[in-house]
Amino acid sequence: MREIVLDTETTGLDPSQGDRIVEIGAVELYNHMSTGATYHQYINPQRMMPQEAFAVHGLGDDFLRDKPLFADIAADFIDFIGESRLIIHNASFDMKFLNAELRWSDRPQIPTQQALDTLAIARKRFPGSPASLDALCRRFNISNTARTLHGALLDSEILSEVYLELVGGRQPDLTLAGNGASVVGHKSQTQEWRPFPRPTPLPSRVSEDELKQHAKLISQLGDTPLWLKFNQ
Repeated sequence: MREIVLDTETTGLDPSQGDRIVEIGAVELYNHMSTGATYHQYINPQRMMPQEAFAVHGLGDDFLRDKPLFADIAADFIDFIGESRLIIHNASFDMKFLNAELRWSDRPQIPTQQALDTLAIARKRFPGSPASLDALCRRFNISNTARTLHGALLDSEILSEVYLELVGGRQPDLTLAGNGASVVGHKSQTQEWRPFPRPTPLPSRVSEDELKQHAKLISQLGDTPLWLKFNQ
């Protein structure tokens, strides 16, 4: 199963007010393991960067001026994510911006159901507790010391670790379920598995000499050694 952990940085909070994406970062997972494949792109938003947004991610006008427009990178981005499930923290925010940029580029929208919101998962698992990416890093003891400012690729890499913890730790598909269930992700079984007796018993690995020495030791322990009681 292929999944893409994704994050964006923007000029603000609302594309309907003219805000744009300025950075996309994504990490590829396959069967809940990182493949090492990533997507990372800075984007020219064609507008001035508000100071409030600059304080969050540090991407300024001079840096972004020579970067490509979203329309120029849209094809490569869509090719990378394909139809894979998108793992996003606060998915409604990023999906709103991605679909706005795709609409402005005359490209099809990404279906809402293609995204999985880790913020919603965290709030369900830990009701009433902080569910920001930093808070979840603290909860799961995941280092985010390199995160002085928000960065889309770095945040995606951190989120990939948080996501694996939220769904049961690394390689959750190898977790054996209780109550007779089969391994997650494999064909289910309706009957509880039980071991069958061996058709041919395994030969003893205790030699005759060892049996004699053991019997001699037991004979020296008195008339009613515990060994004889448990060996009946």
